[in-house]
Amino acid sequence: MTLTIGKLANAAGVNVETIRFYERKGLLAQPQKPTEGFRQYPSEVLQRLRFIKRAQELGFTLDEIINLLTLGDGDCLEVQSLAKQKLVLVLVSNKIADLQRLESNLSHLIDQCSSTSDLSCPIVDSFKE
Repeated sequence: MTLTIGKLANAAGVNVETIRFYERKGLLAQPQKPTEGFRQYPSEVLQRLRFIKRAQELGFTLDEIINLLTLGDGDCLEVQSLAKQKLVLVLVSNKIADLQRLESNLSHLIDQCSSTSDLSCPIVDSFKE
């Protein structure tokens, strides 16, 4: 089974321009253009597109995905190592984001304390909510 670029894009849930971008980045091979008609993509390209999108959802960059695709099934230990590195980076990034939100919230509450003349404390009140 083969698909035109439009049908491939629809099946993968991406834009046609995304497919062209992936071709330019080397993630997908562009099929030969026939003398008449449209380029036809084999169904394996749809599987590859789904792999790329899923890897992106898991936080892998396009360069990392290229590396994963190059490794393929041949070196599971190396793929595992890359996945562990990504996990650590994602966890650290999430912790940093959480700490930044905490810092922002506490700063806001401290500002509220210094600008209020109420008897109740905005910080203590926020804990009751």
